[in-house]
Amino acid sequence: MTEQAKVPAIRFAGFTDPWEQRKLGELFEESDERASDREILSVSVANGIYPASESDRETNPGASLANYKIVHFGDVVYNSMRMWQGAVDASRYDGIVSPAYVVARPNSEVYARFFARLLRQPMLLKQYQQVSQGNSKDTQVLKFDDFASIGISMPASENEQRRIGGFFDRLDSLITLHQRKYDKLVIFKKSMLEKMFPKDGESVPEIRFAGFTDPWEQRKLGEIVSIGAGAPPSAFSAGNFLYVKVDDLNESSHFQFDSAQRVDANTAVKPIRKGSIIFAKRGAAILGNKVRVLGKTAYIDTNMMALEPRGVDADFLWLFINQTGLYRIADTSTIPQINNKHIEPYPVDIPNMAEQQAIGTFFSRLDDLITLHQRKLELLQNIKKSLLDKMFA
Repeated sequence: MTEQAKVPAIRFAGFTDPWEQRKLGELFEESDERASDREILSVSVANGIYPASESDRETNPGASLANYKIVHFGDVVYNSMRMWQGAVDASRYDGIVSPAYVVARPNSEVYARFFARLLRQPMLLKQYQQVSQGNSKDTQVLKFDDFASIGISMPASENEQRRIGGFFDRLDSLITLHQRKYDKLVIFKKSMLEKMFPKDGESVPEIRFAGFTDPWEQRKLGEIVSIGAGAPPSAFSAGNFLYVKVDDLNESSHFQFDSAQRVDANTAVKPIRKGSIIFAKRGAAILGNKVRVLGKTAYIDTNMMALEPRGVDADFLWLFINQTGLYRIADTSTIPQINNKHIEPYPVDIPNMAEQQAIGTFFSRLDDLITLHQRKLELLQNIKKSLLDKMFA
């Protein structure tokens, strides 16, 4: 490896020395201290090292607790059978781990939080798999001696290790913050949907906006929507109108269907108007509630149906369809399917138009906020991935 190859693409200002080649065995030694009276820690691919008490899974080590290994703050711990997947981290806790884990104690040259990222780099994951012992991925074990034999490239300066490790710790904290905000908003939305629509047998919801007191009215779904049908691709030639297929429903980001096929206008086929709700009318997609709102006037294929709001607020109708679940409307005796005969008589509880609009606007704004945090989260995750590629030699 040339000197240039030992330098990452992006570095913090003031660091110019080439990174050096070292063996992991020069930087870590295996620790085999045992105890049974400390907090139990777990190691996962997704979450690194965390207290087992924070997991949803029940921890029940039983009599084997006496064989657990001691972990000190800064120790590197890895799952010997899942190291090739990235089940490794530098601990921020004192505690104990299962004997199935390997505890590697760093020497004075090592800043552990830098190695928390380095040891998860894709090139190292491949090396773990190559030197692990076992005939298949499910039986491969990375023993410490084999871990120690692996060569890595690292900054000679502990200050540079600290800058990199601290940077990714702060970035992870920001990602966690947006993840929590996103998760809380999703849970909040679910709770409000349950409380702002009447439960079975009731005429008003648990929570209402101020000023609305009238009972909700029961209507038939067929009275408040126009039902639109699709047409086969053979009915069209190339043109400028959108033609949405069932497969397009699988793309969660295609609410506007900008990548859908484009066809000519067909006077014999009625296009589906913007704002209509479209969904597959048969198959597992019904049970999965793959429902979309058209952002533009379009044609749909024969495997789909459309509900165009008629005397009902479009946002409110969208909420009702998603809250109710199409599986409740569908005939599921054989292959799940929905036809006009299922939609037309289906009972719908609705308030007056002003309350519909208030509910629709509330959830529309909530969806915008959820989308904002989702996009920020995805952006931060992409930034992290890119920088991990460029900040390690």
